[in-house]
Amino acid sequence: MNVLYPAIINFNRSDKRYNVRFPDLPEAITEGETLEEALANASEVLTLTLEGRIDEGMEIPRPSHRKKARLIAPSARAQAAFLLRWAKGKYTTAQIARSLKTSWPAVARLEDPRHWPNLRQLEKAAATLGHKLVISLEPLSKY
Repeated sequence: MNVLYPAIINFNRSDKRYNVRFPDLPEAITEGETLEEALANASEVLTLTLEGRIDEGMEIPRPSHRKKARLIAPSARAQAAFLLRWAKGKYTTAQIARSLKTSWPAVARLEDPRHWPNLRQLEKAAATLGHKLVISLEPLSKY
């Protein structure tokens, strides 16, 4: 399971800029003078859009699969939060807290994309939910 959202990138010849939009998140739009700048801005706007949806109590859609789309990842802390939210399934925050022998607020922070969890917390939470934490370093050029 990963958090990579498809982005459509077009080069606008009239203003010589790369425009980026996310089909799964219509409010997430950005641009850049170069492709590299557009991709960096895309990751940032994706993270901010997902955080904003949480703040507003809106649905966080799972990434769709689209051919001919560039895959963009939000920040690492946002990825961790969303993966835990999605893996949580039928478990309540209180049940996970009891299983981890910690407090409800400590578990709630793991689902907050602005919180920086440590690897031990993530690994324990993943195991409680029947998952294994896997860490990967990917080349920027892949996305």
